[in-house]
Amino acid sequence: MEFDFWIVRTTITELGDPTSRRSGDSRKILSIHYLVAIPVYNESNHVVDVLRRTRQYADNILAIDDGSTDDTPQLLQKFPGIATIRHQTNQGYGQSLIDAFQYSIDHGFDWMITMDCDDQHEPAAIPDFVQAMADDNADIISGSRYLTSMDDNDAPPEDRRSINVRITRMLNERLGLSITDAFCGFKAYRVSALAKLSITEPGYAMPMQFWPQVVNRGLVVRELPIRLVYNDPNRHFGGELDDPTIRHEHYLSVFEKEMKRLKNLQPSKPNKSASGCSKKADHSQHGCCPC
Repeated sequence: MEFDFWIVRTTITELGDPTSRRSGDSRKILSIHYLVAIPVYNESNHVVDVLRRTRQYADNILAIDDGSTDDTPQLLQKFPGIATIRHQTNQGYGQSLIDAFQYSIDHGFDWMITMDCDDQHEPAAIPDFVQAMADDNADIISGSRYLTSMDDNDAPPEDRRSINVRITRMLNERLGLSITDAFCGFKAYRVSALAKLSITEPGYAMPMQFWPQVVNRGLVVRELPIRLVYNDPNRHFGGELDDPTIRHEHYLSVFEKEMKRLKNLQPSKPNKSASGCSKKADHSQHGCCPC
């Protein structure tokens, strides 16, 4: 399957230099109605600090508790201003995002930012995503830990980096993408674009369904550099997905299944006026991205 696709790139300098911003951007930023959605699973060590810091940058926050069995539910109750979706049992990272997508649509948000609760995604980066929203030249603003090398980056676990490299390369070759980080969960989504997707994969392989649909629907992607943080390189996926070979094969299987499903669908042509661009086992553990 071949798709017409392009990607808008940005750099830290472009985002951080106030003189490079268009006149009127401040008013546009203030008018953006956005939600920050945070999947959570057994994050009692991090959830309070993450939510406190996130509150500095967002008025609307949604926590999706994916069946936590530690003190996370009780800690979430200490933040009455934060909306919460509670899964009675662990349903998977992908399902948490599916629920967040639907919540953002149902509640009329313009944009939604997703970030993890394991302290690997820094709330201080939220204003960079909001600025990118205001630029209004993409439907998906995808964080990348590999777009720009930063001096204070952590070293990723070898197996995770290897799988990310192979999957990212495959997606670029098969879909005509030019992304650098297939699995980063720190993203911003135009909510009207989310309404065009039909994500059903509940586990860690959700991105393997997401990217083919993004391309098939003609959505425009922009990558945004973020810092590479691994506070706990020993965190595991759970079950057979802790085996890198099985995990990689599972990702490929979900991708091929989605490609087969889409093969008879014609890709949508990008909407220039909307995007601002003119051309082109247990698979459900934990509440953070498969990175």
